[in-house]
Amino acid sequence: MKIAMVGSGYVGLVSGACFADFGHDVVCIDKDATKIERLHAGIMPIYEPGLAELVATNVRGGRLTFSTDLPISIKDAQAIFIAVGTPSRRGDGHADLSYVYAVAQEIADNLIQPAVIVTKSTVPVGTGDEVERIIRERAPNAQFAVVSNPEFLREGAAIGDFKRPDRIVVGAEGEWERGVMSEVYRPLFLNKAPLLFTGRRSSELIKYAANAFLATKITFINEMADLCEKVGADVQDVSRGIGLDNRIGSKFLHAGPGYGGSCFPKDTLALLKTAEDFASPVRIVEAVVRVNDSRKRAMGRKVIEAMAEAGVGEPRGRRIALLGLTFKPNTDDMRDAPSIAIVQALLDAGADIVAYDPEGMEAAAPLMPEVTMVGNAYEAVTGADAVVLVTEWDAFRGIDLERVGQLVNSRVLVDLRNVYNPEEVRAAGWHYSSVGRI
Repeated sequence: MKIAMVGSGYVGLVSGACFADFGHDVVCIDKDATKIERLHAGIMPIYEPGLAELVATNVRGGRLTFSTDLPISIKDAQAIFIAVGTPSRRGDGHADLSYVYAVAQEIADNLIQPAVIVTKSTVPVGTGDEVERIIRERAPNAQFAVVSNPEFLREGAAIGDFKRPDRIVVGAEGEWERGVMSEVYRPLFLNKAPLLFTGRRSSELIKYAANAFLATKITFINEMADLCEKVGADVQDVSRGIGLDNRIGSKFLHAGPGYGGSCFPKDTLALLKTAEDFASPVRIVEAVVRVNDSRKRAMGRKVIEAMAEAGVGEPRGRRIALLGLTFKPNTDDMRDAPSIAIVQALLDAGADIVAYDPEGMEAAAPLMPEVTMVGNAYEAVTGADAVVLVTEWDAFRGIDLERVGQLVNSRVLVDLRNVYNPEEVRAAGWHYSSVGRI
């Protein structure tokens, strides 16, 4: 099957490469000529484990190509995916759908054979209706159907998620488009991946509801962590104790500095806006957004409190080392990363900050120009009055704390991801502070 993927960002490139690996003929389209040139040269626009190798394999196999020319690229496509960005709109938090609608207009103006138009971008309820209206209005004689097919990819594990999905959700109103989408995903039938057909609006809402629920689990366990610190309990024991209940599950119950990234922050805001537009408030999600926003900056105060408890004193003029900047490991994504608010809180307190992240420093540098970026973790901690683990990269899990202890000015370690064993760290002479543990 010939597939056109409009948008070569995170979702479009991963999806396109995986579809090509299934044996489909895929062209990834983007208006950014520089991005396409770099893709032709094998240079990925994002860091995602295994993606460069997957792209190279399918380019060599002739199944994956890249183009800036949408009219030619969609000419013979049986399925045309829209996978462009839908960032939060400035001012009201609603998803900015201008890119989606612009693509719909261009597709309409160049659609010459029957095709299924698939919204892969995360879009609010009713977007598919508008995409259909746009195409119908501009191309009244075109044969097409509009389908919703939300993505459920975790950054850092996207290829595995695409090839071994929990479910594939398709919002389709007619039998023809259901048949086309079944053929698109037929290679996954061997893995018994459940293909869930719904109405288009239900499919659009499933994506937002899923992300809001996961954001709620994260925020819930973070509030339990705060309570654990007050009552002398261990949040990791609490997490295990409730996660063993099959009705709850253990995933997304890891206490930390709050959620970030490209999905949860913007999708929860978009859901709130949709609920407001339809006069059906979602109070739980409102609380989740509010609590998560305040938590990130609170982690900066946690570092300041740990320094005071250790006798280091005020952070003004002190050197604080941050290990990890991205919102999670195995990505270079800095969007809404907790580190941004943490850095700002520490800068406001007068601290000097040095940081190291295995993949995220290029993206982080323009967001935090006052932070000194260095080449490795040991360089970062040299002369530090406090060390803060912000992102749980594997490279930090096995760091030599004895060596680190010889490089720092003060043995203060704030572990915002609960990576280390408190007894072992304290036995090594560190003042150790973690999240939700005593």
